[in-house]
Amino acid sequence: MSREIFCEDALSWLKNYPISPESSLIASLPDISEFPGYSLEAWTTWFIETAKLILLKTPEKGVTIFYQSDIKLNSAWIDKSYLVLKAAQDSHDQLLWHKIICRHPPGTITFGRPSYSHLLCFSKGFSLDLSLSSADVIPLIGEKTWERGMGLEACVLIAKFIKEQINSKTIIHPFCGEGLMMATADFFGLQAIGIERSKKRAERAKSIKIDFALETKKYFILKETNQC
Repeated sequence: MSREIFCEDALSWLKNYPISPESSLIASLPDISEFPGYSLEAWTTWFIETAKLILLKTPEKGVTIFYQSDIKLNSAWIDKSYLVLKAAQDSHDQLLWHKIICRHPPGTITFGRPSYSHLLCFSKGFSLDLSLSSADVIPLIGEKTWERGMGLEACVLIAKFIKEQINSKTIIHPFCGEGLMMATADFFGLQAIGIERSKKRAERAKSIKIDFALETKKYFILKETNQC
């Protein structure tokens, strides 16, 4: 298929561009560390309103999937899955599934961020076939292209779920970062649209690729030096 990356503000894009009814949306919203000068209250309001906009822009038969990692701030635990669920309550979206994906092996002690991330899937009108359910706890996040990026195992899980169970032909990913989700969607034959304000990350998102190794039965990120 193909991918298209827009180097612009994700919220402006969502408000101004039409979205095909055969689309699903993926989001990994930035945390407070990327908002210098914001109070926790201001960032929380931004987060919930942005999540709500993404949910509202998702077509009725599509799904919205959030990949979010909690943070620990001044001895307080900031649960991003709770914030996403608040947005979904306001937008009247149903939670289809909530998975945990390990960022570090179970039993590992971490400090700034927990050792796992959330994957939450919502829809207004899609009915989930429970006979096709997958694991609720994913052992490892997989290879990443940058520290704050989505892991490859999470990207593969999302792309396969949309390819095999949803009628969507396009994945739209605001705040797409370096675009590993876009590359994975492309690999699985889905149209991929990413929106990223950082010019450097947007350029990276246009070129990154993944492949599958038959001998190990694993997906991997191709090296740019000789593949991209």
